[in-house]
Amino acid sequence: MRNLSLLTDLYELTMIYGYYKSGMADREAVFDLFFRGTEELSYAVVAGLEQAIEYVENIHFDEEDIAYLRGLNLFDEDFLAKLAAFRFSGDIQAMPEGSIVYPYEPILTVRAPIFEAQLMETTLLTIINHQTLIATKASKIVNSTTAGVMEFGLRRAQGPDAGLYGARAAMIAGAVGTSNVLAGQMFDVPVSGTHAHSWVMSFPSELEAFRAYAELFPSSCLLLVDTYDVLNEGVPNAIKVFDELAAKGYRPKGIRIDSGDLAYLTKEARRMLDEAGYPDAKICASGDIDEYVLQSLNAQGACIDSYGIGTKLITSYTVPALGGVYKLAAIEDENGVMVPKLKISATVEKITNPGQKKVVRFFDNETGKVIADLIMLLDEPLPDGKPYTIFDPHATWKTKTVVNYHCKEMLVDIYSRGRLVYTCPTLKEIAAYHQVCLGQMWEQYKRITKPHIYKVDLSQKLYDLKMKLLHE
Repeated sequence: MRNLSLLTDLYELTMIYGYYKSGMADREAVFDLFFRGTEELSYAVVAGLEQAIEYVENIHFDEEDIAYLRGLNLFDEDFLAKLAAFRFSGDIQAMPEGSIVYPYEPILTVRAPIFEAQLMETTLLTIINHQTLIATKASKIVNSTTAGVMEFGLRRAQGPDAGLYGARAAMIAGAVGTSNVLAGQMFDVPVSGTHAHSWVMSFPSELEAFRAYAELFPSSCLLLVDTYDVLNEGVPNAIKVFDELAAKGYRPKGIRIDSGDLAYLTKEARRMLDEAGYPDAKICASGDIDEYVLQSLNAQGACIDSYGIGTKLITSYTVPALGGVYKLAAIEDENGVMVPKLKISATVEKITNPGQKKVVRFFDNETGKVIADLIMLLDEPLPDGKPYTIFDPHATWKTKTVVNYHCKEMLVDIYSRGRLVYTCPTLKEIAAYHQVCLGQMWEQYKRITKPHIYKVDLSQKLYDLKMKLLHE
């Protein structure tokens, strides 16, 4: 495991130094990690929890770290000694990876001495923000087609870690494989790929390049046919090689098209392959594809069996940041009493929800579909199955009475008093859980454009507390 203890913003260290010097370091505090949302981020797919746990498990400041911090000439020796002895002692709750989470709902909460909880802000955010963003984009892409989606983004990712953990997030969201060999090794996921245009260009002719590749990989021969001319050269040359493979007892895997009018080219290529006796040859498409392009290709009847999607998946091209934040929700006062806190802003969306909270999700007993979510204070009893009225916290006259339901708490215990109490599922189990969560959503909430806004309401007690603090 890597030591990411110094992977933080300097102000986290200056703040905890201030808490320490002010005698506040051991006061319990509660922080919520959540995102605010946009039209394109009306929901998100939780990812990155396993790496967040690896970070927490491995927080330590070794001699080299302490020497570097000493050299900044900002901190005294007592503080550096406290850092050297750092061990997480608090509680963490989080939504399991693969869960659907909505704006303002805590994805993760930390309750710990503020010295510990504040230090972890930046690193938890960078881990959860990135993987959740990529998992969300990948989920929208995967669920915009019935064809398999392979993650092909490593060369376009913003660095090695973005490529590795972006591939992991894509697998959570339902990608069937990755081109990233290290990700395949690290996360035990399928790797896939064929050759590039440079392979074809390296030979005297496209046909010779295809023959050489087929000689090497006769049982998994998938040929890239758009180096020169897809329909007049690429597909006919591929068919010639497929005939030669068939004569040796092999069935070709298929072709890949990486450019051009994918709807037209794939329909024509499908016709040519079928007429040549290869109806089982797959057509893979790639080239700046996302959920919007997929919708168009579906509407045009494109004949595509699988996609290799890189840039627009691994960078979440249209939404470059999740915008997750980590905000103080409560802190002990000098008497040991936990005091709820909220941030006030002229921007209404930036006003936070105070206190230690839980997220409750209502499910319809007849359909199993989700109805609404309720953010409640931690000490409130769960709805018990009786008719329960919820209201829009921004327009309180909008109400809905939920009946014939069951409900579920979405946050689970990860750490208790500094001890890890959660067992991380496998990546395959996380991906399967995500598909269950998607299946519980009505289609109108999953629309790519102008989705219906899912109801996330506050309990009356939490709403009243928020209003009281706002007025005070």
